Amino acid sequence: MTETKSLQERYAPQNQCFGCGPANEQGLRIRSFPGADTASGELVCDWHPQDHHLAFGKVLNGGIIGTLLDCHSNWTATWHLMQRDGLSGPPCTVTLEFHVRFKRPTPLDQPLRLTARVVSSENDRVGTEATLSSDGKVTATCTGTFVAVKPGHPAYYRW
Repeated sequence: MTETKSLQERYAPQNQCFGCGPANEQGLRIRSFPGADTASGELVCDWHPQDHHLAFGKVLNGGIIGTLLDCHSNWTATWHLMQRDGLSGPPCTVTLEFHVRFKRPTPLDQPLRLTARVVSSENDRVGTEATLSSDGKVTATCTGTFVAVKPGHPAYYRW
């Protein structure tokens, strides 16, 4: 990752989203960057859980995992639409659906890596696949569909 500012910081610095909003001091504040696999539109994010993200023992909460995967995948879809359509800024995309599969407990006490890539793209919809890994082992996966919304939609540029 050669960029110092994440996509969120560059394109939505006032975003208050709990998962990806740079302006939400109490949020997860994920930072997504274009990955090495530009053909798939891959984004990567390194994220460090904190003690208050606990489920039990030293295991990350499942809801936090879902939020990480959802927001990172949504930004993957947004980035793809920007690149595909030659846009100078992000279209407003929202989650149409996403499905998380937990593979193993995600440790709370070590850095995590999120990756997501585009698997389908048609008009205003983008399908993604994402993984959450710890120490090179996949702990959760996610498939999702994200859609660009238009004026009049309640989420239109709310971030």
